[in-house]
Parts: sequence; structure tokens; C-alpha cells
Amino acid sequence: MLTREQLKAVRKIQIRTSHLVSDLFAGQYQSVFKGRGMEFAEVRLYEPGDEIRTIDWNVTARAGVPYVKRYAEERELTVMLLVDASASTRFASVRQLKSSLAAELSAVLAFSAITNNDKVGLVMFSDRIELALPPRKGTHHVLRVIREVLSRRPAGHGTDIASALEHLTRVTKRRCVVFVVSDFLDTRCRTALRIAARRHDCIAVSLDDPREAVLPDVGLVELEELESGERYVVDTGDRRVREVFARQAAEARRARDRMLRGADVDTIAVTTDRPYAEALLRFFRMRERRQ
Repeated sequence: MLTREQLKAVRKIQIRTSHLVSDLFAGQYQSVFKGRGMEFAEVRLYEPGDEIRTIDWNVTARAGVPYVKRYAEERELTVMLLVDASASTRFASVRQLKSSLAAELSAVLAFSAITNNDKVGLVMFSDRIELALPPRKGTHHVLRVIREVLSRRPAGHGTDIASALEHLTRVTKRRCVVFVVSDFLDTRCRTALRIAARRHDCIAVSLDDPREAVLPDVGLVELEELESGERYVVDTGDRRVREVFARQAAEARRARDRMLRGADVDTIAVTTDRPYAEALLRFFRMRERRQ
């Protein structure tokens, strides 16, 4: 049962993201994510100018007059959202939690999909599968996706992206568009991402917060590692401590980016202190140029 505050948050996300979809992303989404190809629609009588190679010779032989085959684009896609629910996503220092940002991004992608008559499914994961919703159409289903991403209390604390991708492989029979929404603190997932990218159109959506890169000078502070629960006291007033932290954080981010490039997946980088619309538009434009 959702609290009143959670219901307000869902409604707020619905209003904000539906405007973004109608104003910016629906057309971009359709031009970037194509259907699975052409499927047979019907046969009709041959007309002057029709391609000879489209003649259906079996029907022509039976009818005694030439018929041609007509095809239509098989537009419908399945979009799978793999959303990280580990403890590290419940962090923020500026505008919103990384988990809240993940919910908004999921809403934009899901509403874009159903606007184009595609199906949307959800897999939430930590160090285990927390929730799996099979792909469906419709606004009611998308609102449930948003509610779950916003309010689900995960049983696990750690991150296991590889297991989530293996679960996807087991439950999906056809090629999907897969968005993996995570802070990718688990860098052991390169092989699983690479395997998933061979079968699906796989996109990594990386979540960051500026405080994860730089420590402020605020004296002695107690920090907690959210996924392990380990706590320790840090003297942020020491310049060397801040420099070491910044250097290690930058190297961790470079390692993550190298891992994603090595997995051969496209990446959308978003942060909690900046609007995500620009990052999504850059991704869509990049895909359009590539096509």
C-alpha cells in the first residue's frame, strides 16, 4: 500500500514525464528503435509498376491472374527496464535520490514505448531479483512500473547485474530493447553485458551523484558504505584526504566507463544534479546519426 507522499510522487512523475514524452521523445524514440522487420500482410491483384519479385506465384497459378504479396513493418517492440534497487541507489546530495532519478528515467522510457504501441517489462534487482513484471502495454501498467521503482523495499543490499541479465535471458524468447539503469558499482558484469548485447539492443543508463566524486571540507564526518554497512570516520578538513578520495573516485569512474565500452553497449550518463532530458536527447541524436 502506497503512502500519500508516494502517490503524490508517482503523480508528479507521471505529469512531468508525459509532457517530456509528448514534446520531445516520442518521435525520437520511434525513429531510433525500429521494429523487427517486415511481416506478410496480404495478397492483391498485380498492378502495372509492381515489382516482379513480389509476385506470389502459388496464388497466381491457382487464380490464373497475377497476384503480389504486400508486407507491413512489424513495429511492435518489447522494452525491458532492468533497474538497480541496491542500497547505493538510495543516496543523494543535491536534488533527488539516484533511485528517484531511476524512476523518472524509467517513466520517460516506458511512456515513450507505449506511445508507440510497444510493450514494457520491468526487472528490479539488487544482489538478487527483487521483482519481475512481464511486458505489457497501457498507461495502467506503466504507472505500476513507476510505483514499484519508487516504493519497492528491496530485500538485498548489494549489486549483481550479471544475475539480472541472466534472468532476462531465461525469461525472454525474442530480441528486446534493454535499458540497464544502475550506478554500475558492480564492474564484474562486463561479460554478461557483452553476451546480452549480442542478443538484444542493450543500453546502459549510468546514475551518478556529484558527492561521490568530491568530498567537501566540513571537518570530521562519519561515512557509511551503503551496500556493506561499514562505517568509518573521515577528516575532510585534510586536503590530502580529499585529494585521495577524488583520485580514487575518478579512477573508479574511468574503470566503469572502460567496462561499459568493453561490453560494447551504448551509455546514457545522468547525474542527480542536472536535468536528464539533455542526456536522453544526446543519446537519441547519436543513434539517429549512426543509422
